[in-house]
Amino acid sequence: MKKLQHIFSLSLVLAALVCKGQNPIIQTKFTADPAPLVYHDTVFLYTSHDEDDAPPGQGKFLMRNWLCYTSTDMVNWTDHGEVASLKNFKWADKAITGWGGFDNGAWAPQVIERNGKFYMYCPVQGRGIGVLVADHPYGPFKDPIGSPLIGAKYDSIDPTVFIDDDGQAYLYWGNPNLWYAKLNKDMISLAGEITKDSSIAKHTGQPDPFHYQEGPWAYKRNGHYYMAYASTCCPEGIGYAMSKSPLGPWEYKGYIMKPNKLSTGNHPGIIDYKGKSYVFGFNYRLNFMQTDKHHERRSVCVAEITYNADGTIAEQPWWQEEGVTQSGLLNPFKRNEAETIAWAKGVKTERDSLKGMYVAAVGNNAYIKVRGVQFNKTAKSFEVTTAAASAGGTIKIHADSLEGKLLGNCPVSSTGSLKKWITKSYKVQPVKGVHDIYFVFKGAEGQLFNIDWWRFK
Repeated sequence: MKKLQHIFSLSLVLAALVCKGQNPIIQTKFTADPAPLVYHDTVFLYTSHDEDDAPPGQGKFLMRNWLCYTSTDMVNWTDHGEVASLKNFKWADKAITGWGGFDNGAWAPQVIERNGKFYMYCPVQGRGIGVLVADHPYGPFKDPIGSPLIGAKYDSIDPTVFIDDDGQAYLYWGNPNLWYAKLNKDMISLAGEITKDSSIAKHTGQPDPFHYQEGPWAYKRNGHYYMAYASTCCPEGIGYAMSKSPLGPWEYKGYIMKPNKLSTGNHPGIIDYKGKSYVFGFNYRLNFMQTDKHHERRSVCVAEITYNADGTIAEQPWWQEEGVTQSGLLNPFKRNEAETIAWAKGVKTERDSLKGMYVAAVGNNAYIKVRGVQFNKTAKSFEVTTAAASAGGTIKIHADSLEGKLLGNCPVSSTGSLKKWITKSYKVQPVKGVHDIYFVFKGAEGQLFNIDWWRFK
């Protein structure tokens, strides 16, 4: 009997190893322009942020700040909220006609680590590229130079940064041209002239064979230099070129992902993590789940990529709703932030000066799914921190699906305020093995309660 139980437990673990995430990977906010950074054992994902109230119409972006998410399994992502905003750049506080003024234009960023400091390169639409510095990947980020690193006249959007094996750092950017400059070791000043790349350009009077548009992403892998970018327009896919040098000349290699009419734009971010390679980009799926009108409200997606023997990249299909394979299991017996989410519906996140990030004012029938939760011992109770202003509601805990085994009913009573928090413990049905966990929220219409963190015991 014990042998059968062992085989059953092993089968659950093996099943978890092929669990898939879902695209887009963030559902609580509209996110775009993904810039992943692998630091120690964690993927830090920095994104731009499309506001919910971006008006209908192509090109009508409404973007004020930059966000950060983390994951150790590529499927469950933890929201860390805003890490920087347009307010970080005092030099960009003057309205520019046609650009929406100071309260708009926080476009595609990238963060890179060097010598224990984190450098965030941020384009401020129409005003230049700035740089921020922090001692931690979560910030706080500060402007060390008080002026643009790259001025507005150099197609100054979409910066990407790469540090070569010899320690030389390079900054690339631009639409419709690809520009580059060497950086000093301080990462906040230029070590040479600003140069327009001459290889990713028009040749012999014919259209650009690279289909380069914008959103470059530079990196090196196994001795090959890569330049991925948003290609063709519009819609935009993801193309790439390779070189033997960080300064080119670049040789066009094709598409990582061909354009698709479902998405007018794109922006690649590419990493290796836990022995696999991934490309990030975005689509408009969440927007069109809410309306049939086009708003510039994008959503970050991720797909696994593979390399051929010569270093070229195998072409991938357009963003699939099924995401990447989970690369680790979640521990339910430690404190888990409520904003750690694989998939959610009807849920938003906010920040509290006391509690930090939390899941905000969930409504009736909203839910959170956490993927690949490993109960390596039997759980008998559930602890959660909540705040409720009125009647509260109930958290129903289901295993494996929205209608799966009911593990517990957790009544959430009023605390008198959505900012007054209490921690309570509830008995649950014994659970062991590997499961997806669904937290389903029930109650009257309107805002029910906030959730800060949870754990099983």
